Amino acid sequence: MEIKHVTVIGAGTMGNGIAHVFAQNGFNVDLVDVKEEFIQRGLATISKNLDRQIKKGTINEEDKDATLKRINAVVGTENVSAGTDLVVEAIVENKDAKLSLFKQLEKTVKAGSIFASNTSSISITELSAVARPDKFIGMHFMNPVPVMKLVEIIRGYSTSDETFEIIKNLSVQLGKTPVEVNDYPGFISNRILMPMINEAIFALYEGVASAEDIDTVMKLGMAHPMGPLTLADFIGLDVCLAIMEVLYEGFNDPKYRPCPLLKKMVAANKLGRKTKEGFFKYE
Repeated sequence: MEIKHVTVIGAGTMGNGIAHVFAQNGFNVDLVDVKEEFIQRGLATISKNLDRQIKKGTINEEDKDATLKRINAVVGTENVSAGTDLVVEAIVENKDAKLSLFKQLEKTVKAGSIFASNTSSISITELSAVARPDKFIGMHFMNPVPVMKLVEIIRGYSTSDETFEIIKNLSVQLGKTPVEVNDYPGFISNRILMPMINEAIFALYEGVASAEDIDTVMKLGMAHPMGPLTLADFIGLDVCLAIMEVLYEGFNDPKYRPCPLLKKMVAANKLGRKTKEGFFKYE
């Protein structure tokens, strides 16, 4: 099966980055969201990121124009093209919302299409229960998508070898490095990353050190490019909490218990960069 027409559902941070990468590599992309303003905001971000690439000398103005022309705005999931070859879901990290979406798509998209979820932690096997399990797969891109090379490819219990090979080869076409992962909570990246971030939050919560000093130890002592609390702000504390809750529920192990400070900050809507305040303040 050859992938020609790609649909990306969700024009937020991850969705617009995924659409950007597909379009830049020659694919026609439908970028779908529930409101026109969300799509236009996503397209503006793509344009801005393409301008950054121009400044770095990796593309030119003609490349930018060609990339943007390959992206078609579609308002409403009910308007997803029935003939699309691949659907990549990048909506909110909520299992019920994803299940509802895929249940709808199963009825409207042609039977031969592949469904992929960009979920960062939710079970691919559970999501595939409502939609073509053999053609369902996880395609977890890293943020920022145009820059980061890794794609975790997650096999659900019933994902076929054919589906896996198509998505693996497609990831290479996009200039990414695919890594095969089996379907367990958090996969590889977040099963390792999120407990580290959660432990950094516990260290702050228990008064071990300041947020600045915790990040400095990890940057200068462990050669991390970004401290864990700064990274949490970048990811979004609501997303971090959602992933920790998936790990806690999935493994039923107290080592994955979300820190009370993380839960309190999310309740207070101090979510990091997107709300201008998390562990640090942002202008």
